[in-house]
Amino acid sequence: MPKEQTDLYTSIILISVIFLVIVVGLIILVTSYYRKKKIHLIEKRELNQKFESELLKTQIEVQEQTMQTIASNLHDNIGQLLSLTNITLGSIDISNAEKAETKINTSVELVNKSIKELRELAKLLQGEQLLQNGIGYAIEQEVNWLRKTEAYEVVFENGMLEQASASPQTDLVVLRLFQEISNNIIKHAQATKIVIQLHQEENQLFLSIKENGIGFDYQTAKNNGQGLGLNSIEKKAQLVNGSFDIQSSPNKGTEIVIQIPYP
Repeated sequence: MPKEQTDLYTSIILISVIFLVIVVGLIILVTSYYRKKKIHLIEKRELNQKFESELLKTQIEVQEQTMQTIASNLHDNIGQLLSLTNITLGSIDISNAEKAETKINTSVELVNKSIKELRELAKLLQGEQLLQNGIGYAIEQEVNWLRKTEAYEVVFENGMLEQASASPQTDLVVLRLFQEISNNIIKHAQATKIVIQLHQEENQLFLSIKENGIGFDYQTAKNNGQGLGLNSIEKKAQLVNGSFDIQSSPNKGTEIVIQIPYP
């Protein structure tokens, strides 16, 4: 076979091999791309499902906390007011007009206080309405209940009271974060003063809660498995792409700052 013909066949074979390699490579790339795209869609769907599940869990927790607050207030506050009203009315001596009038007036005041408390409870029952009015308004109501305990000096700098809800899902998480932190303070901190700050800077929401309680070593507690409540708070902040920072030391109180992207 002439050398020229051999070279031609060799060239054709090489070109065919190169073409085949390119085609196979393209097929592999396309197959790999669609496989990765499918995996990405599955992961995205799973993340969305997880996100929705966590939001539902958070919503249930908010509702449970609201019910606990209502039950506690009915028992400790409204129940006491109505009992006092009952005792006052039962002790009225009609034959003594002056004292009877005083006791009747006192009973009317107690009933009015009970009605006022019931109206406040009605606001809590409208949890969705609270969030529709904005996270500033919702936390304002929670702070009011914290003040009613009369166990703390509460300072609240609310920079979002007049701001309507921009992200209902984020507001729901922030409200639950505040509830969890408040519960931790009530249960463990032994504090007498709580300073709360809520404000927005550009596209970031900041929630800061500082108390003067007994404090603790967070890292040690976390390593010993004693910081589960704070782990839950950190997890919820991460749910909405937020950050969680805690500063605490024994006998020096605790400050928690949460920063969350906010449209």
